Amino acid sequence: MRNNPDKHRLPRFEKSGILLVNKPSGWTSHDVVALMRARFNAVKVGHCGTLDPAATGLLVVVFGRFTKLSQKFSGEDKVYTGTILLGTETDSQDMDGNVIRTSDWHGVTETELRETFASFAGPQLQTPPMVSAVSRDGQRLYKLARKGIEVEREPKEIVIHSIRVDKVDLPYADFTVKCSKGTYIRTLCADIGSDLGCGAVLYRLNREMSGEFTLADAVTVDEIKTWEQADLERHLTDFLFNKLSKMNKFTSF
Repeated sequence: MRNNPDKHRLPRFEKSGILLVNKPSGWTSHDVVALMRARFNAVKVGHCGTLDPAATGLLVVVFGRFTKLSQKFSGEDKVYTGTILLGTETDSQDMDGNVIRTSDWHGVTETELRETFASFAGPQLQTPPMVSAVSRDGQRLYKLARKGIEVEREPKEIVIHSIRVDKVDLPYADFTVKCSKGTYIRTLCADIGSDLGCGAVLYRLNREMSGEFTLADAVTVDEIKTWEQADLERHLTDFLFNKLSKMNKFTSF
């Protein structure tokens, strides 16, 4: 049910600013926004760039006038760290889905793995997964997927600016990728697994950066749960003047 600010125990929170949140696994991006509305009676609040529930890391939350910049922030390049698991495929391309196939991965060498990862650098077309928020004829793909319906999806242009393998412990491998807006890292893992011939799934994902915003400046949900309105206002003000002013951005917004 939608929150009614006028019936909340607290006065309306109508301050403007940006809050960087370290989203925990199991929370949706909407859950984080709902926490802001429920705890602080925030009237105008949104997030910039959805993270899957199982994913962790940086979520940019905007308040007040800064919600007008949500599309701009969402369109910035992202940096992720993650882990790929070879030899397993799921219907969602991550560990939240149902396993649909397992294959022998033992023939894959570390050299082959690194070369395959490197081959995905640059501009390319990527087909969105069925379990996604992409709309088709007015319906979200994930809703069709829940009904067992699979439809043809139009490939989207993306750019993998850089991609590297950080650690190999087959069938697992840790990686770092910098990519454009709209890139599905779980689809990237599935495509890498396809090229390797054994299939693969995204095992773990953490967002480290979104544009110039970094996870190092983010606060945890547990910390936010201890705040009062004054704490949130102070954090928004400090971030606005201490962080954004150094970036020479939005100081007159």
